[in-house]
Amino acid sequence: MAVSTDPITRAEDWLNDTGIFRGSWQGGARGAGISVIASRIDGPGGGPRLHRHPYPETFVIRTGVALFTVGDRRIEAKAGEIVVAPADTPHKFENLGPGPLESLNIHENGKFVTEWLE
Repeated sequence: MAVSTDPITRAEDWLNDTGIFRGSWQGGARGAGISVIASRIDGPGGGPRLHRHPYPETFVIRTGVALFTVGDRRIEAKAGEIVVAPADTPHKFENLGPGPLESLNIHENGKFVTEWLE
């Protein structure tokens, strides 16, 4: 895979809607060892189902409140808090509401590798 020498990725190239901070970016094509998901879940109860990665995933909560399942732990996290799911650990999260949940999800790999468990 060719690596781009351009150090910037414009918002319109990775965000689904530049007015809402939501989209995904795989950094390997830019020479980065991370990939990022800007997640926005509008309603309570929404979120990804149980899955795992062969690398850690770090969640930075921007707004709202989430209930994370990381291995056998259940963790409530709110804006400004950070949750780490270690490599190969089953995890998921859901918006507890009442408003939107926004998070920046950092994958410690240049491309997404996900095993869905449910």
